[in-house]
Amino acid sequence: MPYQPRVFAGVEVVALCDAAGPMGAAISRPLPELFPGGTFAEGEEWVLHFHCHLLRAAGRTVLVDTGIGGLDSPASGWAPVPGQLTAELAAVGVTPGEVDVVILTHLHSDHVSGAVVDGEPAFPNARYVIQQAELDWAGGGLMRDRVIRPLKDALEVVHRTAEPAPGVKVTLAPGHTPGHQIVEVGDLIISGDALLHEAQLADPAIPYLYDDDQELAVRTRTALVDRAIVLATGHFADPFTPVPRPAAS
Repeated sequence: MPYQPRVFAGVEVVALCDAAGPMGAAISRPLPELFPGGTFAEGEEWVLHFHCHLLRAAGRTVLVDTGIGGLDSPASGWAPVPGQLTAELAAVGVTPGEVDVVILTHLHSDHVSGAVVDGEPAFPNARYVIQQAELDWAGGGLMRDRVIRPLKDALEVVHRTAEPAPGVKVTLAPGHTPGHQIVEVGDLIISGDALLHEAQLADPAIPYLYDDDQELAVRTRTALVDRAIVLATGHFADPFTPVPRPAAS
């Protein structure tokens, strides 16, 4: 079931849990290999929560990311398909046709596989917002074929920053992928995969094995944590995470 909604700067935000589970064998690694330098309990398994976020802003319905998709989705080789996004939306009274804007944080299969169903846009009345730098990324080839091409005229390409709905801003935050973007709503940052594990909140310098550019990702993550008040992450267990601040001396 969806989490309780939160309101940031007049925008209602609902976290939707598309799925939860560990990585499949195709890309699974022990946590110390995935996050070199992090401290983990011996044999600790990483259970990912695959979150999407629904925003209601000035009469617009905005969806951030579309999850892992169905049984035959591009994510099926490693993620716990099928995703439950459609059921999660229905639980808060939203049909696919009522979504006005879909923001794709980046072209990894666990974030975009639910964007297309049977070769057609899953949210038929929405425009799909993505960074030009992500479309230019050589590593996004499979997702361009499976997801981007079927979107056709529904695609809205942005450059660095844009406001696809009132009070909802997207900002380029590269490193995990070249065109990775975050979503900012008042004090909330929906951070996609800028942070993957809670260990990186305590120490943003901890790299992630599957970041496209690990050094750039660390710089992006560090700057993000330095200014964030509340994070809504793609894979933390807690859908809304306040960012701890040092006590004033």
